[in-house]
Amino acid sequence: MESYFMFRNLAIILVAAKVCGIAARKCKAPQVVGEIIAGLLIGPSMLGWVEQSDFLVKLAEVGVVLLMFSAGLETDLKDLMKTGPIAALIACAGVFIPLACGALLYMAFYGVAPWGSEEFYRAVFVGTILTATSVSITVESLKEMGKLKGKVGTTILSAAIIDDIIGIIVLTFVIGFKNPESKPATVLVNTVLFFVFAIVVGFICYKIFQYVDNKYPHTRRIPILGLALCFALAYIAEKYFGIADITGAYVAGIILCSIRDSGYIAEKMDTNSYMLFGPVFFASIGLKTNVESVNMGILFFSIAFVAVGLISKIIGCGLMARLCKFNGLDSLKIGVGMMTRGEVALIVAQKGLTAGLLTPVYFTSVIFLIIVSSISTPIILKILYSKDAASPT
Repeated sequence: MESYFMFRNLAIILVAAKVCGIAARKCKAPQVVGEIIAGLLIGPSMLGWVEQSDFLVKLAEVGVVLLMFSAGLETDLKDLMKTGPIAALIACAGVFIPLACGALLYMAFYGVAPWGSEEFYRAVFVGTILTATSVSITVESLKEMGKLKGKVGTTILSAAIIDDIIGIIVLTFVIGFKNPESKPATVLVNTVLFFVFAIVVGFICYKIFQYVDNKYPHTRRIPILGLALCFALAYIAEKYFGIADITGAYVAGIILCSIRDSGYIAEKMDTNSYMLFGPVFFASIGLKTNVESVNMGILFFSIAFVAVGLISKIIGCGLMARLCKFNGLDSLKIGVGMMTRGEVALIVAQKGLTAGLLTPVYFTSVIFLIIVSSISTPIILKILYSKDAASPT
């Protein structure tokens, strides 16, 4: 393919992603759903206007790194510390139950795999996809009802942040263990060493950025240096510790989330993601999704995957919330609020594809889960809150 075809492909992707994104928003679904559908429409499975290429793969990789950096930047450490132990317990249950249920679901369809085998890690990885929570839809719904700042809303928000952190750590372990040359002890040591490195280097970088931010507030050098830190930690994580690059990018965002101009950095990153890298990444998911390979077996698996994904979050998070002294209705609200999936689930699935733990046909299951959870969560939350309209939470 001639090199200049990449410009034609980018033009098609951007227009299709925008049109489908607007259509999705009109239907009260997340814009990313529209961008994924755009990739399906223009990809080899349907119209065949755009084919996957090394250039698009690399561009999508940059996109996923920027998305995780932005997610880290948007973390509110003060809120995280405030809800602290309770949110952490809910998040742990919200990771463990879906992880176990997802792995058991895969084994129920494709047979019980012996410990340490390739199929065993595939099963665990399917569970890992289910651990991620995308709270943006829940946040928007709670905002509309004026419930975001209540105890339940704050708990959901904090638990979702911790949930994603734990999910990324689980992803790191699963990918590390999958490598036949890796030993469990080595993976564990490398992971611990990376986070020790991140704490030490992160503290130094935080102080440097704080100084620069105070001396040159709201200048473009700050987001440029922040982006450099993001790419540097993504490289170091993958190259020297065998950790997923998105983990390094997420840590970079966490390091900078408390400086005064973190919002300014996030704004600049969002511009890049919104204009180019985000649409390319989400459209690339659609391009990779092989609809032609979807058979009745995959369809039944997808239905079960969606059901298990939703129910396991409600059970895990809701049950733990009940044990943490929330009443029954509030526990159910927390469980439902945590069941949405979005960008992080796609990012995890993308890393699994790269690592050979997932085949493209299973992206169909992930997309179904995102669509169903994004539509059902706001509806169920409104029904639950209508039952205690006088409640301050």
